[in-house]
Amino acid sequence: MTTEPVERREPKPAVWRMATEYPKTSMPGEGLETFACEVARQSQGSVTVDRTFEGDGRNASSHIAAAIRKGTLAGGDAFGGSWGDREPAFLLSSLPFLTTSVDDTYQLAALAREAYGKAFEKQGQRLLYMSPWPPSGLWSRHPINRLDDLRALTVRTYDETSAEVLRAAGASAHHLSFADALSRLKEGSISAVLSSGDGGAGRKLWVHLPYFTAIGYAMPLSFATVNTGAWDALSPAQQHAVTIAAQTTEDRQWARLKTRLAENTRRMRANGVEINGAPAIEVQRALRDAGSTAIALWRAQVEGPWSALLDTWVRARTSAR
Repeated sequence: MTTEPVERREPKPAVWRMATEYPKTSMPGEGLETFACEVARQSQGSVTVDRTFEGDGRNASSHIAAAIRKGTLAGGDAFGGSWGDREPAFLLSSLPFLTTSVDDTYQLAALAREAYGKAFEKQGQRLLYMSPWPPSGLWSRHPINRLDDLRALTVRTYDETSAEVLRAAGASAHHLSFADALSRLKEGSISAVLSSGDGGAGRKLWVHLPYFTAIGYAMPLSFATVNTGAWDALSPAQQHAVTIAAQTTEDRQWARLKTRLAENTRRMRANGVEINGAPAIEVQRALRDAGSTAIALWRAQVEGPWSALLDTWVRARTSAR
């Protein structure tokens, strides 16, 4: 008895359009570039990522997040705060003063990973990988030496929680995309930006803001996701290749973060940025008091499991001291 040879079908080629609002040299930008290269390699070219970096306000994280939900973009890397308007749980990583080191940030992300994945499933998306950011600080036109200096700021923040914290501390704060922040800086309507200033983002900030106050506000996350429809259209072999590419990308992102702060500091100083690594006690106290209130408000907005997850994290961190 003879059998006909089984025909092996090549997987149908797929092209994913993905975007991030940040420069190619920022953490999300480097992550997206790494992911695209790894996807092409792991899938042997059957999946291609057509990527876009930075741009104008139409490429803001909030617009990218909406485009992925609608399917007009296959995927992208959007800052966690941009998802927070729709699901407050995504603001966990940017809650104030919750993590103080790369290890802290990694452990919290690992603890919350499964919950993040389920939350994105409800949004019609699949979580690919997370991109951590270096610590957020305040870039300003003038030094922040006293509490009155902080209260005199008109500052761009990256989510509504951070806006509430800065307002509670006495500043005028506005939740804006990075692109919108740059245009507002040029026209002079804001005098400070809450940001790490990582990579190419820093180069855009120090042109206008020569002072950086290292308040250690947060080490937040960006999330790279893909629309469920685009994911389901892949063959099992392609899905496996993309999964490996995503894990490789995330591993490299955490490795990059370990040296990123020192690299950014050297680059900032070389370009004339004056760094205040020890803010005044009254400034720190005002921000931390406001931060505690913001965390309590976040707890009131999220479902019980997320508040329990935060409790688990706080207990683990306390016992490790």
